[in-house]
Amino acid sequence: MEKLRTVRGVHDLMPDQLHKHNIVINTGLDISEKYNYSQIEIPIFEFAEVFTKPLGKSSDIVTKENYVFKDRSEDELMLRPEGTSGAVRAFLNAGLVQDLPQRFSYYGPMFRYERPQKGRLRQFKQLGVECLGLSNFMSDIEVISLGYDFLEKLNISDKIELKINTLGDFDSRKDYRAALVNYLKDYQSKLSGDSLKRLWTNPLRILDSKSEVDKKIIRDAPNILDYLNFQSKTRFESICKGLDYLNIKYKIDKNLVRGLDYYCHTTFEFITNELGSQGTVLAGGRYDGLSKILGGTDIPGVGWAAGIDRLALMIENKFVNKIDVILIGQTENTNFLLLPIMKKLTQKGFKSEIIYTGSIAKKFKKANKMKAPYAIILGEEEINQNLIKFKDLKTGSEELLNLNQAINKLKK
Repeated sequence: MEKLRTVRGVHDLMPDQLHKHNIVINTGLDISEKYNYSQIEIPIFEFAEVFTKPLGKSSDIVTKENYVFKDRSEDELMLRPEGTSGAVRAFLNAGLVQDLPQRFSYYGPMFRYERPQKGRLRQFKQLGVECLGLSNFMSDIEVISLGYDFLEKLNISDKIELKINTLGDFDSRKDYRAALVNYLKDYQSKLSGDSLKRLWTNPLRILDSKSEVDKKIIRDAPNILDYLNFQSKTRFESICKGLDYLNIKYKIDKNLVRGLDYYCHTTFEFITNELGSQGTVLAGGRYDGLSKILGGTDIPGVGWAAGIDRLALMIENKFVNKIDVILIGQTENTNFLLLPIMKKLTQKGFKSEIIYTGSIAKKFKKANKMKAPYAIILGEEEINQNLIKFKDLKTGSEELLNLNQAINKLKK
């Protein structure tokens, strides 16, 4: 019989890998809470329009990267490809528009049908934060600072670089879009197939093209910073000033863009060279137009999402299954008497395990393999005296104690 496999681009997480994922998640949630971001949980699948409305019909995520299906009611549903749209939808549904600002954190699996490679899976996990209801540039600085502190807590800030740019307000972006299209029209015959499709629907995405031919063309493309009106320019300068005050180093990248219409002003990415082509570990920006697209009032927003899978590849914390005490019975019949002992140990906060089968020699061999420091042994002699044998597996010393005395020994 052929062995069953996982679907391509979907991985199991064994204890050592999951351990690193949990470090990333717990660190992110902890620092977010310190910044007064409250954790929420949003559905893994939504009505498809939650994503198709904001992403647009021409978006890669909608046209070729989405997992869409119909349920028994013939409703079209989509496995979430990102978290921001669901978080904003949840905010609107909860009626929180009159109680601003709202700061949220969340994590969980996302789904995109992409070609799998290192750091890019079809089921992947993200941790995100969203700050809703603040249009002031200080909130942009806040979320970038939160992202930086998160990476610093993971001890990888020396392995990443912050790139930042601005899209300006909607008027600035409109002027720049026209200038960019006018420039790229002269290169239509040389643009890659994907970029040629985007020229009239989503031209800013061409600036992010991975094609070497496209990269040469956009090298001399108009600079978005030259098309900012006074308000947009002043705002971006203020954000950079705030990062300087925080001693957060950054590099302005004029080609760092977001192709979706609801994005404006700040866009940023934390990038590493340690993961090959999938170097972006945390990315975000301002999305003031999203809540209106989703049917709500016009509420400003800014946030980011971090790739848990990618960050887990970068941290060096190794999983160790450390156990406090092993429980050994001389016969299988004494296993029953070990159960209440194990229960009391767990109630006191100790990690224990009963070795159920095998000879005494094999049980001790297994205990040593597990690197257990202590063992509690129960045989006929101990049962008759209503005691247990407490053994130090490093020194070999052993003594007869009652359970409370053994617990006190473990505490020391």
